[in-house]
Parts: sequence; C-alpha cells; structure tokens
Amino acid sequence: MGIWERYVVPPLVSAACQSKPIMRQRQIILPKAKGDVLEIGCGGGTNFHLYDYERVHKLYALEPSQGMLKRARLRAESLNLAGDIEFLQEGAEAISLEDRSIDSAVLTFSLCTIPDWQSALAEIRRVLKPDGRLYFCEHGLSPELHIAKWQNRIEPIWKPLAGGCHLTRDIQSLISLSGFHFEQSESRYLPKTPKFAGYVSWGSARPL
Repeated sequence: MGIWERYVVPPLVSAACQSKPIMRQRQIILPKAKGDVLEIGCGGGTNFHLYDYERVHKLYALEPSQGMLKRARLRAESLNLAGDIEFLQEGAEAISLEDRSIDSAVLTFSLCTIPDWQSALAEIRRVLKPDGRLYFCEHGLSPELHIAKWQNRIEPIWKPLAGGCHLTRDIQSLISLSGFHFEQSESRYLPKTPKFAGYVSWGSARPL
C-alpha cells in the first residue's frame, strides 16, 4: 500500500462522502436497516450515527482498508458505539459470516470501489436470510449518453485518485443480475454535484 492510498485517500474519501447531498441520501436508507446488519465498506464510520439502534440488534462493519478502519473505530468510540459494532477487516468478495445469518445488508457509496463486484454481491446474497433485505444507495453510470461518455473518459484518472472508485457501473443492472428483486428503486442526479459523479440509485432489494 502506497503513501497516497494509506494517508491521503482515507481523509479525502471520508470528506467527499459526507457532502450534504450524499448525507441526505444516506438518511433515507440507513434507518430502514434492522436485525443483524452488515454494512459493506463502512469507510470511516460515516453511517454509524444514522442507524436506528432500537431496530438494529448487531452491526457488522466490513472494511478492507486499514486506514479507513482506524478512522471507523475512532468514530464508533466517539459515538459510544464501540460495544455495538463488530469490525471485519476484509473484502466483500469473501465475507466471514455464515450463510443466511444477516437480516439487512447495507451498501452506501461503496460498490463503486469493490474490485470484484460480482463476487461481492454473490456474498451479500449468500449471507442474507431468505427474507432479508439489501438496502443500497450508490452512484454510477448516467442514462444520458453525453454524461456517460464523460464518465468513461474521466474514470481512468479518477479511480487511482479516489480509492478505486468507478464512475461507470450501472448499479441497478448489477444488483438485478446478481439475483436480487427490487422492492423499491429510485434514481436522480444529486444537487450541487458534478453530473459525472452525481447520478445515484437507491432503494431496497431482496434475494431471489
């Protein structure tokens, strides 16, 4: 791991992911999670204060980045939640939880950075209970051709600067192709956000 990835990316990504438009989107999704919850890519713990802990029995916070995980632990301590969160320092492509053990899986602005999205979504489907739910809010490929062209042009430069973030993943298609059925799905451009990075999709889906 280089100096950029270890020392620059964690605070840079944490700051970007806490903009007002992004936080409003998080507030739509996080209170819906319940039971035993798995958050994929907890980053620096941006979501921790948005869960309804009267509905959440246990929170598993998965994060492969050592730098991000350090920030997340400090965040949990500052919120007096350290005892309520179990941290998993691992990638979403191989989750160390039992089959059908999770009630709610949460993806918020993290699917864009996972190298092998197919394996990650397959693992999420594996650990979800049959009546479990995937709650997601992710940015991705714009349906507008001229915006999508710019996303493809910018992405090779953007990825190494933004912790491996992809701009061109079609979020709804990826989730659907991975064996999930949407219960709710909405999309829009975030306000006050460049369109190439601001097309978001959010909602809930259940495993088929």
